[in-house]
Amino acid sequence: MRAFVITRYKEEPREAEVSEPVVGERDVLVRVEAAGLNQLDEKIRVGGFKQILPYGFPLILGHDVAGTVIGVGAGVRDFEPGDQVYARPDKDRIGTFAERVAVAEADVALKPASISFVEAGSLPLVVLTAWQALVERGGVGPGQKVLIHAGAGGVGSIAIQLAKHLGASVATTASAANADFVRELGADTVIDYRSQDFEKVLSDYDLVLDSLGGTNLERSLRVLRPGGKAIGISGPPDPAFARGAGLNPLLRLAITALSAGVRRRARKLGVTYEFLFMRADGDQLRRISALVDEGSLRPVVGKVFPFEQTPQALQELASGGARGKTVISHT
Repeated sequence: MRAFVITRYKEEPREAEVSEPVVGERDVLVRVEAAGLNQLDEKIRVGGFKQILPYGFPLILGHDVAGTVIGVGAGVRDFEPGDQVYARPDKDRIGTFAERVAVAEADVALKPASISFVEAGSLPLVVLTAWQALVERGGVGPGQKVLIHAGAGGVGSIAIQLAKHLGASVATTASAANADFVRELGADTVIDYRSQDFEKVLSDYDLVLDSLGGTNLERSLRVLRPGGKAIGISGPPDPAFARGAGLNPLLRLAITALSAGVRRRARKLGVTYEFLFMRADGDQLRRISALVDEGSLRPVVGKVFPFEQTPQALQELASGGARGKTVISHT
């Protein structure tokens, strides 16, 4: 089958003929109709996660899929050929920049009936990130105050909608050009990151979802109320992540050191910092499908590229500044 592969880090993806996916007993074989692009794809391509996500080569990138089931393993009970599904494959089984992909049944859900394959392909990684940050880690509920950075981006545009659905008051950072867009998504307060300092405008927030890292994360700690929480999805990784990932002792020590500064500053302020590397979860996607079909969440698709232009799409993603998600379509 056709796929876009890299054979070493920092190489541009190129089209190649690769072997068909191996379908295990509890796997679903999906014909890819659409695949979302994520910053994680670019970070892996340039080797940014090679210590904690040691992939072999040739490597097919791609973390989002929407498509049609064309085969199932002998132990699969919940899906059958012809089902329209979407998924974020497990981190050890990525590879959706291809014509077909095998995904564990536990990571798959029927796609929302009310949206297209392209829209569904934009969702899995970002919507699971938002869910796991706001619902699982943050316990966000009515009356709480949530700051979501980069509100016009892939994660931010979904997280704003989910936080509003959960009853929170939402602030976000965005460019002036995207201010009306993020307000339409549900943002109550919009900070123009080019002309305003969010740290001087906001205070007493319950939760910050940070996708930028660095000094932005450190400043975010200071807008939290005592007992508040900052969740970072760009890093630095924390000891809990290192333990959960089963990393070797040396890597665990290195990761502990990476986040020691921000965790120390958080403690002094009476707040906490957690790193989130989202996981695949079909059960959560089923709950999210219901929210999409009832109109509480809507996909935000920025640009759509044909499958043949996957390398160009990834290059454009790397340049940043895109609104919503970029998606590869096979139709």
